[in-house]
Amino acid sequence: MAAVSAPVGASAAKPLRLAVCNETFEGSSFAEGCRLAAKTGYTGLEIMPSTLGPDPAAISKGNRAELRRTMKEAGLAFCGLHAALSAPPGLHLTTPDEALRRKSWDYFRQMIDLCADLGKGGYLVLGSAKQRAAGKGESVGDASKRLRDGLAESADYAKSRGVLLLPEPLAPHLCNVLTSLGEAVELVRSINHASVRTMFDTHNAVSEKEPHDVLIRKHAAFLRHVHVNEMDGRHPGTGTYDFGLVLRTLREIGYNGWVSLEVFQFKPSGEQIARDSAAFLRRL
Repeated sequence: MAAVSAPVGASAAKPLRLAVCNETFEGSSFAEGCRLAAKTGYTGLEIMPSTLGPDPAAISKGNRAELRRTMKEAGLAFCGLHAALSAPPGLHLTTPDEALRRKSWDYFRQMIDLCADLGKGGYLVLGSAKQRAAGKGESVGDASKRLRDGLAESADYAKSRGVLLLPEPLAPHLCNVLTSLGEAVELVRSINHASVRTMFDTHNAVSEKEPHDVLIRKHAAFLRHVHVNEMDGRHPGTGTYDFGLVLRTLREIGYNGWVSLEVFQFKPSGEQIARDSAAFLRRL
């Protein structure tokens, strides 16, 4: 029987790299979360800034260095930040209120600094549905333009700090601004900056019109990160989503970024969820 050639760009030798979001281990200290992440089968850690304190930008240089050492000692690579504006409260990136908008983008740039200080080559995922959605009676088009302009204005600074900005397409029931991968890619194209790309999230692709493997292939040049979770926010393997198809497609396009577990339900425990998800994904 003739050997089957590997798809162009695919690596038959290297498995996809698994990361986990630190809030999975809710109730644990940062150090304990790192230990559990490594113990349950992950080599990368993605961090939600609000888990580090009520004002993440206020974390001192010394404490940032300690967080970095803690990850390294656990054998974890720092991947990046997500839910970037989940704390402090009151920030909004697309509001018509110019003063609040400026304050929010200033804080966003402080999150770029935090990301850079926690590790080299990190990304900053801009999900933050509540902090970017157009409010009642406000124009979605105007909000989308403000989001685009703020990212464009932040791109050079992100480049100077070695951080990649990833505006995340969110499901329409979560946010009314940037609700499909196609829209995210259009935004990235319009900014035309090497420090702004996008990502794919299985949960947030629930309303996409095209099959997810088709979307990944079509927009492969712009994808720099992947979140995995079931459509209802539980961990992979508890529902019917075809993760095998997504993982195979990522291998076939030569994707070399992180595949990061981001769940929204933490029972029976973060440790069990992380372990079961890693085993399930590795089997696929």
